[in-house]
Amino acid sequence: RDGVPGAPEAFQAVRALREEGASHGSAGGVRDEVAGGVAGNPGEAAPAGTVVPRLITGSEVTVDDGSTLVLLAADGDGYRNLCRLVTAGRRRCEKGRSEVRWQEVADHAAGLIALWGGTRSRLAARGNGGLPRLAGLLREAFGDRLHALLARHEQPDERAAEARLRRRAARFGLPLVAAVETLYHVPERRRLQDVLTCIRHGVRLAEAGRLLHPNDRRALLAPDRLARRFADQPGAVARTAAVAARCTFTLAELRYRYPTEQLPRGMTTGGWLEHLAWQGARERFGDPVPAALGDRIRRELDLIHDLDYCGYFLTMWEIVQFCRREEILCQGRGSAANSVVCYCLGVTAVNPREVDLLFERFISRERAEPPDIDLDIEHDRREEVIQYVYRRYGRERAAMVANVIRFRPKSALREVGKVLGLPAVQLDRLAKLAGRGGGALDADALRTAGLDPGAPVHGHLLELVAEIQDAPRHLGIHPGGFLLGHEPVCDLVPIENATMPGRTVIQWDKNDVEALGLFKVDLLGLGALNQLHRAFDLLRHHRGREVSLASIPRRDRATFAMLQRADTVGVFQIESRAQMAMLPRLRPETYYDLVIQVAIIRPGPITGGMVHPYIARRHGEEQVSYPHPSLEPVLRKTLGVPLFQEQVMRLAMEAADYSPGEADQLRRDMARWRRHGPIEQHHDRIVSRMTEKGIPEEFAERVFDQIRGFGEYGFPESHAASFALIAYATAWVKCHYPAEFTCALLNALPMGFYLPGTIVQDARRHGLAVRPVDVTGSGWDCTLEEIDPAATPPRSVAAFARRPLAVRMGLRLVKGLARADADRLLQARRARGFTSLADLARRTRLPHDALIALAEAGALETLVGDRRQALWQVHALIRRHRPEQLELPLEDPAPTPALAALSSHEVVTWDWQRT
Repeated sequence: RDGVPGAPEAFQAVRALREEGASHGSAGGVRDEVAGGVAGNPGEAAPAGTVVPRLITGSEVTVDDGSTLVLLAADGDGYRNLCRLVTAGRRRCEKGRSEVRWQEVADHAAGLIALWGGTRSRLAARGNGGLPRLAGLLREAFGDRLHALLARHEQPDERAAEARLRRRAARFGLPLVAAVETLYHVPERRRLQDVLTCIRHGVRLAEAGRLLHPNDRRALLAPDRLARRFADQPGAVARTAAVAARCTFTLAELRYRYPTEQLPRGMTTGGWLEHLAWQGARERFGDPVPAALGDRIRRELDLIHDLDYCGYFLTMWEIVQFCRREEILCQGRGSAANSVVCYCLGVTAVNPREVDLLFERFISRERAEPPDIDLDIEHDRREEVIQYVYRRYGRERAAMVANVIRFRPKSALREVGKVLGLPAVQLDRLAKLAGRGGGALDADALRTAGLDPGAPVHGHLLELVAEIQDAPRHLGIHPGGFLLGHEPVCDLVPIENATMPGRTVIQWDKNDVEALGLFKVDLLGLGALNQLHRAFDLLRHHRGREVSLASIPRRDRATFAMLQRADTVGVFQIESRAQMAMLPRLRPETYYDLVIQVAIIRPGPITGGMVHPYIARRHGEEQVSYPHPSLEPVLRKTLGVPLFQEQVMRLAMEAADYSPGEADQLRRDMARWRRHGPIEQHHDRIVSRMTEKGIPEEFAERVFDQIRGFGEYGFPESHAASFALIAYATAWVKCHYPAEFTCALLNALPMGFYLPGTIVQDARRHGLAVRPVDVTGSGWDCTLEEIDPAATPPRSVAAFARRPLAVRMGLRLVKGLARADADRLLQARRARGFTSLADLARRTRLPHDALIALAEAGALETLVGDRRQALWQVHALIRRHRPEQLELPLEDPAPTPALAALSSHEVVTWDWQRT
């Protein structure tokens, strides 16, 4: 409703119909996601003998007078008009609502078929000059494409409403079409529809009343059943078939063009991209460019040009240029690391000389699918980049991609249980059990949660939870995916307002975008880049050293020695306990070792049993061997053991004769095996063909086990290569500048594995001086201070760069202190220092809760003494406070009594409670 169906949802409906042996072809009513008639996936062959239904794309739009109108796309123009109309209705309303105007409907009528009437349309025309004027407006706009919608659901109150509808249709000369409001494909799903209705309205089933329909007559009808329901209206049934026949539009007709950039005079997109690529190549590799790299650049540019992807690469280059101008740290990730052109454009920092990655993982002529480039941006400044894209392309040509949030076991249990009226405590217990192992709940789980398996309501709960799994729950927003278009995006898909201010979002998720071959730009936030930027700023300010990702020494022995000791608390990607346990075993010595380290502790290599063989071969405990001579080029750099997603694809190509396109389909199936199970269809082919080539069956089975593991969470080499660069950079800063590392990490939180207390304790174990929060010296962020401000300044630049610094904890670490209150405190302190607690309270006017938080955190000790004394004085000030109190130099309160000092255990406890 008020939207256009997305491709995957339609395909799922097709699968449901096929599974149940249905062959429905009627054009029923339209509501929610799927129309009455359903089409097959154009890329999926139907089983022999299957009747493939045809999708009719449409929407039931809400008009501003409360009426509804069903609009069906007869052709491509109709689809574009429908998208524009829904966009207009969504953009003027807050998220979750849509209202169009009758004149807008008329203005967008071309290519649309209108069904006026139905179960919710009142045929009223308040404020529109009456019903005759409205009928004239619609007749003039739609012509013979305007029909009266006669919907029957075998309810007692339908007769009178149908009689009124027929009189009005005769009055205005509107032909009748017969349909039902399709809410489920078979009557048995009616109970699930009722539950979803209750969830949407936030009511219990027992209280839903008229929100629910009285029967199960809103299912898809086969043609013979539709004819029987409307036996007295054979003409209306015939017109229904005629309307269905007129709706010939399919999503395969959509044509998408990537934005054409502003180009230098006389340049084409291909010519401008080629110029930038060769310019970057000379800067990166020297002039002349080495022959092998030059050949690879030419091959990539030819393929990019042939597939018309030049604009996409130029857009990514332009966004990176904006980040550099604004000094925003960014780094290309994903399969972009497979491309030399991306390296030359500065989109990725992964040097192709250091890693040999599979280009077909990025772009394939056979697949002819858009490339995938993820741009990681420092988290705190990502919104600047997002708003730049909106400004650069405009709201019509740029919108973020949606994220369809689906029901999972826990959310389904809680939502369905609430609707059925079950106690929240028991639902919480059951939800915790649902999170273990991922299996279906059974009678034993009900007993464990204190529920009776024999009670009908509890059996009903389990059945409904199973049925609702994977159904769309609500529409969210993708973390950073943008859809950009040469023409308005709302010609392809409706755009609506997001909940977050300043964001607009399309109604499709990333799977829909990929299914239709549209280009998606991913702008993702990464806390590690935020931390590195802060550390580089601290190094510039306190050490006088300019550092960047590109200038950090790549073979620093001290850094690799630290990594081999597993001294990696706070180091990006390799700080978990599992990674720490692997570091002394792997003992990385080079950048590529770090690429392997990042990727090896993942379910893919672990499930496939590849970790221990690799470690044994790396240290000479096992001989390096290859299952077949053809696999040596694929597995040489990982010592004969497949560790990366790209290697699995190459194995499929070399050992199982997969084409590049089939290998990429294998990758896609790996990513979704848990939801749909398509990966198993590859088992026989991979194992049998590998064994036919003389590869041991045991190895073939292990490779397939690894493929299953990648389905849970596999790591491509291209991602590992990008992340390894950032991991090494953070490790280098930690090794050589621990004060800057710790300060930047604390200011970049939340991120990583560890709480501030763990980070502080790790810093102190390394001999770093860490000073507590203090209202007389702390800023909002953590800062660096001289150990001895009175000492003689270092005379040499080297000595200045090596001088010890202490980390001062920032006010941001005080629990219960709002940023606005901290800013008031800092503004008052900049005017002049605080002389007492009373002076601070009088000049800052901080709320009582903020003063108590500062006292318990120890931030007032410089002014007052220990925390108990500070807390006593804060409460005394609170008691004396009056709203009408003048800002006069009043005397301090009565002397503080002698209070027992906090024990060391109490100090630690207060620290953990308040900071």
